Amino acid sequence: MFHLKVGDKAPAFKGVDQDGNTISLASLKGKKVVLYFYPHDMTPTCTVQACNLRDNYQLLLQKGYTVIGVSEDSVKSHQKFATKHELPFPLLADEDKTILNAYGVFGEKKFMGRIYDGTHRTTFLINEKGIIHRIIDKPHSKNHTQEILEAWGD
Repeated sequence: MFHLKVGDKAPAFKGVDQDGNTISLASLKGKKVVLYFYPHDMTPTCTVQACNLRDNYQLLLQKGYTVIGVSEDSVKSHQKFATKHELPFPLLADEDKTILNAYGVFGEKKFMGRIYDGTHRTTFLINEKGIIHRIIDKPHSKNHTQEILEAWGD
């Protein structure tokens, strides 16, 4: 599924967040980026994951991390999700799946015997030089911040 690996240059991306801001990897050069991909706004597991990051957001900022969520949902959907759960970080709308495909996280999934295409929950930790430091495949939503800190070595 994933064509990217640790040590690879992170694919460039550009997207619009829930507030209408354009964010690109180039604009984040020199920062440690937590780029997390999730299936859909307002779904139970995605909400747990987002709220875990929200609840630990100040700690992540203190450690120097920039958190960005990405899903195939619309800007409007992201606005509702961010407002309802008071999410302090950007959520990029990737309706045409450009970013999802660049990172290799969109593809075949199986759930209860059904096969369909969807987003695989995955987090990429990208260092200040734009290189993939770690890939967290199938993060544990309730403990995602801890996984991120451990992956960075904090």
